Parts: sequence; C-alpha cells; structure tokens
Amino acid sequence: MIDLYYWPTPNGHKITLFLEEAGLAYTIHPVDIGAGDQFRPEYLEISPNNKMPAIVDQAPADGGLPLSVFESGAILLYLANKTGKFFADDLRGRVEVNQWLHWQMSGLGPMTGQYGHFHVYAPEPIPYAQDRYKREVLRLLGVLDKRLQDREFIAGHYSIADMAVHPWINPYSKAPLDLTPFANVRRWHAAIAERPAVQRAYALAQQYGANREMTPEMRKILFGTPSSTA
Repeated sequence: MIDLYYWPTPNGHKITLFLEEAGLAYTIHPVDIGAGDQFRPEYLEISPNNKMPAIVDQAPADGGLPLSVFESGAILLYLANKTGKFFADDLRGRVEVNQWLHWQMSGLGPMTGQYGHFHVYAPEPIPYAQDRYKREVLRLLGVLDKRLQDREFIAGHYSIADMAVHPWINPYSKAPLDLTPFANVRRWHAAIAERPAVQRAYALAQQYGANREMTPEMRKILFGTPSSTA
C-alpha cells in the first residue's frame, strides 16, 4: 500500500498517472496547498521542502519500516524500480528515460511554472518576465517536438518520462499556449490522454479542488509565505 500525499497540480498528476498505470494500491491524503497543509509539522517530516507530492511506502522492498519519498521525479524513479514497470531493463534504455525525466524536472516543469506564475498569478504584469518564460517554454516544446518526430513515446516506449512530461504540457487554461507548431507534441499528448489509466488519474483532480478560484488568502499562502514558516 502506498500513501500518496497529493493535490491536483501537474506534479501531483505525475504520481497518480504511475499508480493507476501500474495498478498499485494507494490511499490519497489530500495536501491542500491553498490552505497551507504543506507547512504542517507532520507533513514536513515526510516532505521537508514543504512541497507536494510525497509518498510513504508501507511495504518497501527491503522489508523494513515504512519509507517516505519526496520530489516527484524521485518518487517516479522509486516506484518504477519497486514495480519493474515503465523504466527499462537495459543500461541504455534507463539512460534514455532518466535523462528525459531530469529534462522535465530541471527545465520544462520550472520554466512552465514560471510562465504560469507571471501570466496567471502575479499581482501585476511584468512584461519582461512574461516574455522570457514564454519564449523558454516554447523553446522546450520545440525540443520535445523534435524528439518525438520519429518515435511514439519520449524514450521509445511508454515510461516515467512520459508521465513526468505529460501534465506539464499547456497546463494553464487562463494562459493557453499555441501548440499549433508542435504537431508531434500534440499527437503524443492526445494519445496518452486517451489511456484509461490516465483518464482515471486526471478524473481524481475534480475531487480535490481542481479549477477552484484562488482567493487572496490562498495567494498569500502560496506566494507570500516567509521561509521561516517552514
């Protein structure tokens, strides 16, 4: 049994995508980031960087005590190694998956997040920041589009790299990007969205406050909390 500490964000979706695809039993523990649940002392014991998601594996492979893992990329790697699914059996295959997983973690996710912040959440428009992050996200989408021009999935086969990247493609309905130039990304994204496990994973979002309007208090918690709080 996996205890999943979750909220319906792109990083949260990564983990439900894997759990649904792999058929692992799991229990969701909501972490309402708009209410500040991520700063609770008991959650910081699991995720010391006060970010979501995190997991606790109640039955780790070594037979020891429950094992907690934070950071979405680390969680995907842990679950892939635990189950032997959605990674690769050979050295070169693992390298392919791993490098694209890290591409998402270090590039697409942070840059798209900053794009969303300055186009959707910032209290006032900052044209330089809006332009800078939009251009970088479009550049990264171009990298992905080129990668997908001769393969069905990012590493050739469906893997945790696809699960990490998929939720970060155009995630802001209030600031949509024009994906017209990226035909391979659109084809790949649509094919994954049709998978039954993916549909089940995204459907969970509706149970946990997806698409709710952000209040001033939520904005303060998410973007104005001093580091001393953590």
